[in-house]
Amino acid sequence: MLQEIVVTARKRREAPIDAPIAITAFSGAQIESLRIRDLTQFTAGLPNVALDDVGTRRGTANFSIRGLGINSSIPSIDPTVGLFVNGVYLAVNNDMIFDVFDLASVEVLRGPQGVLFGRNVTGGALLLQTRRPGDALEVDIRSALEGGGDGGLNRYLMAGVSGPITDTLSGRFSAYYNDDEGYFSNDFDGEDFGAITQRMLRGTLAWTPDADTSVTLFYQNTDIEGDGPATQSHTNGSGLPGTPVNNPRDSLHFSIDERGYQDVSTDLVTLQTDRNVALGDGTVTHIFGWQQSESVGMSDIDGQPVFLFHSPGWVDAMQWSNELRYSGRFADRADVTAGLYQFKGELSYHDRRLFLGELSDDGGALATQDGGGHQNTETFGVFAATDYALNTHWAVNAGLRWSSEEKSVQVASFNLNSTPCNIVLDNDCPLDFIDQAQFDTLAPRLGLSWRPHPNTHVYTSWTRSFRSGGYNLRNSNSAEPPGPFGEEQVDSVELGYKRVGERWRLNAAMFYTRVDDMQREVNLPSESAGILQLIRNTAVADIAGLELDGQLQVTDGLQLQASLGYLDAGYDKVSFDLNGDGQVDALDRALELPRAPEWTGSLSGDYRSALRNGAEIGVRLSYSYRDRVAYTDNNAGFILAQDVVDAGIDYISADGHWQIAAYGRNLLNSVKHGGDSQLPEVFIGQPLGGTFSPLAKGRVIGVELTWRLAP
Repeated sequence: MLQEIVVTARKRREAPIDAPIAITAFSGAQIESLRIRDLTQFTAGLPNVALDDVGTRRGTANFSIRGLGINSSIPSIDPTVGLFVNGVYLAVNNDMIFDVFDLASVEVLRGPQGVLFGRNVTGGALLLQTRRPGDALEVDIRSALEGGGDGGLNRYLMAGVSGPITDTLSGRFSAYYNDDEGYFSNDFDGEDFGAITQRMLRGTLAWTPDADTSVTLFYQNTDIEGDGPATQSHTNGSGLPGTPVNNPRDSLHFSIDERGYQDVSTDLVTLQTDRNVALGDGTVTHIFGWQQSESVGMSDIDGQPVFLFHSPGWVDAMQWSNELRYSGRFADRADVTAGLYQFKGELSYHDRRLFLGELSDDGGALATQDGGGHQNTETFGVFAATDYALNTHWAVNAGLRWSSEEKSVQVASFNLNSTPCNIVLDNDCPLDFIDQAQFDTLAPRLGLSWRPHPNTHVYTSWTRSFRSGGYNLRNSNSAEPPGPFGEEQVDSVELGYKRVGERWRLNAAMFYTRVDDMQREVNLPSESAGILQLIRNTAVADIAGLELDGQLQVTDGLQLQASLGYLDAGYDKVSFDLNGDGQVDALDRALELPRAPEWTGSLSGDYRSALRNGAEIGVRLSYSYRDRVAYTDNNAGFILAQDVVDAGIDYISADGHWQIAAYGRNLLNSVKHGGDSQLPEVFIGQPLGGTFSPLAKGRVIGVELTWRLAP
């Protein structure tokens, strides 16, 4: 159970203790054992990590690590936590939170990772590796059934087959199907709500023409259809009643007249070539990635059983990238990684705002606004990193990355388009803002490692990383320019300790981060647009923190794990009126940073025992906690504290072919919202108030049956 997981966080294979960064890695077997279905469920047990779905358009990632995160569903807003699938960076946050299956590993890297992974990883990075084909026949078939809410049942079916095709070619094909009838019940009509159907097909071919060459081709197709978000509305920050239906914030009740919808289609292709070379006994790697995604969705923004503010949206995105790198070792002292990176992305986005539909004679919206735009992005980077051993105990690690990025945009502001148009479908909206900007950055890293013992690693580092500048494609008011806003610079100092004993592991890290030109999406209620979303460089912020996580093998069958994270986050200087009182002063500096919980922690136990018939039984129980956090920059919107208890029991047959599992997630039924945006008290002359607060699922109970044929 204290198995060693090989990680690739530094673009070479090594044990976690050898990497001078804070990292948590999950093997494929651990992911299956934890019954993890999507990326948000990796949060539990990770200190200072929050992987949230904002819920505006389901599947939109609002990830935060060490207090660096976003609160946005605008597709042109770059993340602070990068997501990489088989080494390919996925640039747009929308439709990023997909169900995960058939994974070989997941690595969660905390802290800036700009040298090796580029821009937009100021908080950290998630590295996903899918399972590759082996040299023997393997078959996996898994089905699951879940419930626990007020709605219907949730069904899963997953299958995979892998094995050799010829002496040099092997393949793996896997399929995933999820049919969710809807976890919630809508109080408006009593109908099940939250239905979704997901289909994923994945194929991998691995070719090894000789001992020094390997080529891996990966393709994945994803189709998702379902309801829109389950939207609550709460009494807003002013304390006024505000809404005709004010849902209890700590409940899963809601009442909305717009069911909404979601329709997503995504194709992802990666091609990786590895060639061993004599120089430094190294490897040359080339990774090509291409992704195309089309999505449309509808959300009930007002969260009411009447038509006040509804919004459909369209996103089309295409990207391709190339990375060419070398990794090798020289004179048995210097490990070197160096490479080139190229990226090109095309993004088209359209949003429509429908207002006061119940007042229209034909049942449609009384007023509409349309807006969005096009954005093209081109990035080029050069990077190099090295570990140089001074002696058997001390090593210096250093790195540097130069990046150049150009963005060009065409924007249609909402307040100028009261006649329906559509940028994505028809490209017929008048464009009131056209611009381009270039951002050049130099991101260094310098560190020192001390290895007094092979099982002990003490390290310290200073890292600089950047988050891209850019433009706001959801520009509500043409009087407020959509950009360009400047890039965000993050400087971080970290001191870490790693130790592996015979039956235990301990990781600890202390860090201090300074954020210059902090890039924020400021959500403000607007009487003309519903929600005004401004993206500005608002402040200089300081974040200090502590992380502890460890494992203890108490007996051969019993393992305990614990983690603790602490953040002290605050503003040092503020250059924008965050609280909306018309002044920039000490009241703004006293506000909390959004998505920066002060405390996070977890405690879990895993017990496994062999039965007399040779079968095995396993029991898991875990508890995790996250403090209440601010959602909006003015702190009027917030997300409740999270107390989450998960449990499970597994039975594995003596021959290893069959496995039966029962499990429960969030057994305390802790309520979680993706966001909590404030709506205006009066909107187009009509009372509105309240909030837009999409719900996540509460308690889930499930059973799973697996049949496996493996060598």
